[in-house]
Amino acid sequence: MTSIAKYIDYTLLKPTAVAADIEKMCREALEYKFASICIQPVFVKLCASLLAGSGVGVTTVIGFPFGATKPETKAFEAAQAVADGATEVDMVMNIGEMLSGNLAAVQEDIEAVVEAVKGRAIVKVIIETAYLSPEQIAAASKIVKAAGADFVKTSTGYAPSGAKVEDIRIIREAVGPDFGIKASGGVSSYQTAVEMMAAGATRFGASAGVKIVEEEQASR
Repeated sequence: MTSIAKYIDYTLLKPTAVAADIEKMCREALEYKFASICIQPVFVKLCASLLAGSGVGVTTVIGFPFGATKPETKAFEAAQAVADGATEVDMVMNIGEMLSGNLAAVQEDIEAVVEAVKGRAIVKVIIETAYLSPEQIAAASKIVKAAGADFVKTSTGYAPSGAKVEDIRIIREAVGPDFGIKASGGVSSYQTAVEMMAAGATRFGASAGVKIVEEEQASR
């Protein structure tokens, strides 16, 4: 049986994180064989060095946590992250433009990042579901797919709420059966992860990655 660890981006995005915290996480990521470690851009080089050749990816965040930087800025940040060793980038959608109904601007913002790292990194787009209606969640998900990204991601963890099962279902219906969906924000138990996966999630962002895997092991 495949461990749920292979679907987890082990995450530490707190502003108080220091290099020693990241090094500890990398050791745990190697032990548990997580899909990737998700950290702030300043730590990408360190993680790329510690995880080289392990099969554990290096995910970082772009335009984080509010998504309110210009497309050119996000594109530069993403390209720099990949140059430093990132294998996946989780960018924040321009939430204000989405709420204003400026869908073309939302898509262009995503396309700028996709183009900046094309062929070199996976792009996940955080749509911040807590601020969107069900109709807007569906519309944003379709824009993410049309823009050439690889995943819709639910949340930054900085909004009033994170991933919800119903949101995952809405996203899955919008993007079809084969597109990536990352549930993040509040995925802190094995049971929650299982419920998210049943609804259509294919990846999880979790600071509680070790706890989730240990709960899985205890359930067998």
